[in-house]
Order: sequence, then C-alpha cells, then structure tokens
Amino acid sequence: DHMQSAIFFALQHNCGQMEKTPSSCQNEEKKGKMKRTIIKDWKTRLGYFLQNSSTSTKTKSNKKGKQHTYFRPSPEEAQLWSEAFDELLANKYGLAAFRAFLKSEFCEENIDFWLACEDFKKIKSPQKLISKAKKIYNEFIEKEAPKEINIDFHTKNMIAQNIQEATHTCFSAAQKRVYSLMENNAYPRFLESQLYQELCKKSQITREPQAT
Repeated sequence: DHMQSAIFFALQHNCGQMEKTPSSCQNEEKKGKMKRTIIKDWKTRLGYFLQNSSTSTKTKSNKKGKQHTYFRPSPEEAQLWSEAFDELLANKYGLAAFRAFLKSEFCEENIDFWLACEDFKKIKSPQKLISKAKKIYNEFIEKEAPKEINIDFHTKNMIAQNIQEATHTCFSAAQKRVYSLMENNAYPRFLESQLYQELCKKSQITREPQAT
C-alpha cells in the first residue's frame, strides 16, 4: 500500500542510512534536474500521504510489537501548527508531515538529529547514554557523517570532548542551533507548501456512510 509505506517512511526517523547530499539545504542551486525529478516523485508520495481523511494509518510494528495509529488531523488541528513551531513538533502527524517535507528538500538530517537528541535526553542508563552519544556523533556530527548537520567547528569540537563522558546536555547547543535553523527556514516554507495547504483545506463533501 503506497500510502502506508509513505507514512511509515516519514515517521520512521531511525531508518537506514540515506544518501547524503553535501551541505543539504544550502546547496540548492547545484541540485538541478535530479532534485526536480525527486521532488516530483515526492509530490506523488505526498499525494498518497494526504489520502484517507477519515481512516487511520498504521505504521509497521516496532521491535516491541506495539502498533502506533495516527489519524489525519482535522483542518482546524492542522491550522494550529502555524501558530508555533512547537505545536507542529508536538503532533505525531504534524511531525511526520514536516519530515516528509524536509525529505523532499534534502534537509531531513536536521529533524532526524533533533529527534535523536529528544530520545537521548530520556535515556537513564549511563552506559546506554555513552553508546547513544557516540552513535549520534558518528551519524550527525563528525566530518563526512552520513547525515552531517550544519553546525560550527567550535560546537563540533565541544561535542567530541563531551561524549567521552556523556551527559544529557552533550548535544544541547547543537540541538538549539538546529531547532533555530528549522524554525526560521524550513518551518515557514512548510507552512506555504502544498502538503500543508492540503491538510488545512476543509472537505467539500460531507462525510456520509457509504451504502453497501
């Protein structure tokens, strides 16, 4: 089912390593035809993403066998996302839609890093904290990392030192920086996107049970 796979893909922020485009959002002019083709493909996928207003969409089961069900938001609920970036991030469907949008712009490493940091702050075991810190560093921070985020050299160095004795604040400065980047750049573009506009549209057809 195309729609399920598109939704799952958007929600699954820990998916396998994806092909990395150098300095992502900032290199737009160099993407050319390839980017246009991929965006066309993503518009098709986002079309599937937007289907099914009344039915729920289930992701695949996670390791523990739990299933998460996400209902498409009402237009009123979707409109709340434009009031604050936090409103968008706090909503599971909104987060998935925003990640799908960033994926279409080659910038998904920012939201993936932010989500990884949110998970990191919940870890209680000191051993797990250290191994997770190294994993985040290898995936997002180090030079030529598969999903390298755009942060300054000083912050990178600080993180490299801090992860040796990891604490919950290891990535705080980088997470704030990435949050600010998304809030000021990607978030306003998301609010103007076709995807978001579709979610805010009120249905012209009154929903009635279909005769069988």
